[in-house]
Amino acid sequence: MKETQIIYTKSARKKIEKYDRPTKQRIRIGIEKLLNDPPEGDIKAMEGYTDGRCRLRIGKYRIIYRFDNDGTIQILYILEVDSRGDIYK
Repeated sequence: MKETQIIYTKSARKKIEKYDRPTKQRIRIGIEKLLNDPPEGDIKAMEGYTDGRCRLRIGKYRIIYRFDNDGTIQILYILEVDSRGDIYK
């Protein structure tokens, strides 16, 4: 299994820090399931992007992410985290 590094954007990290402990826990578990092969969860590819962005649904929250390969290390970029009503704006 490839080693995977998770990189959060500044805005995603700030958003996650605002949530209460149970919500943070659910989001963390959801992100960890993305590391499985194949990734687990309610995942859909996002239309209109050429960089392979996908969204993961965790209850009313959405996590926008994409994978990238840097030689031997696979990188999971967490681009945005927000509630359903605000993330697609």
